Amino acid sequence: MSHLRLYIILVGVMFVWGINLPAVKYLTAQMEPVTMTSFRIFLAAVTVFTVLFFTGLVRKLTRKEWRYVIAGSALNVVIHHYFISVGLSLTSGTNAGLIIGTGPIMTAVFGLFLLRSKPSRLQWLGFILGLVGVTATVLAGNGETSRISVGDAYIFLAILGQVLSYMVISKASKTLDPRLLTAYMFLLGSAGLFLISLFREPGEWRMFAEMDGLFWLLVVASGVLGTAIGHMLYNYSVGQIGPTKTAIFINLNTLFALLGSAYFLGEVLTEAHFLGFILIAFGVLFGSGAAEELWRMRIQSAKR
Repeated sequence: MSHLRLYIILVGVMFVWGINLPAVKYLTAQMEPVTMTSFRIFLAAVTVFTVLFFTGLVRKLTRKEWRYVIAGSALNVVIHHYFISVGLSLTSGTNAGLIIGTGPIMTAVFGLFLLRSKPSRLQWLGFILGLVGVTATVLAGNGETSRISVGDAYIFLAILGQVLSYMVISKASKTLDPRLLTAYMFLLGSAGLFLISLFREPGEWRMFAEMDGLFWLLVVASGVLGTAIGHMLYNYSVGQIGPTKTAIFINLNTLFALLGSAYFLGEVLTEAHFLGFILIAFGVLFGSGAAEELWRMRIQSAKR
């Protein structure tokens, strides 16, 4: 699959994740977040295994591959989703948005030291533009950040766990299909989150019997589309083009989440929002390497 096609897929994944945000907020408002998240991720695991079974990609793992699965599920599922769910309840949306916006640059730095990947100058420019764009977009909705809290530390740990998981996925992809890795990660991770929920939110699982039709519609849509299909495609892209180029697309989450809020919730977009959108767009174009690839294609076609 060409890189440009993967870039288009990643934009689609970010759109789904952005629109998925209001759904997740609604779901976690109906019941405690860790219990809710464990069920949603278990549903995603069942979905991914079903898809891979019919495509013939399900197989037994080697001992070395199981180590990747355990590390990936601990970082990408348990640590990331636990600290995100708890952190969001302890800090402002502005602070959380700014911290999440550091993900692509953190991925580039860790990729440089752990994977020996060397982003070009144009890619570094893209990372910086994306960070500035996220900052401008988030601050446009709230003129100032709140004071640092323990929730900010939780959000940072969530992003750190996610970034480190991309290094694991990149290494595992040499022998293990990232889509199968995703399925096993979800299965182990959902079990880990459920065990945590038994201690942190005892008896909360009984609330599932009291949920209405809208709740179940959103949890199925979020689990199948946002979590299962979205992460399966995203992790596949990590294995194909590396964590550094893939991570820059995370900035589009902010853009699509705000557009979704404006459309579904009637929130007002300002000039600062549009400035942030432009910076994010150029950041993704440069940071992903798409600009360089398009330029190379143009030069090759001119020589023909």
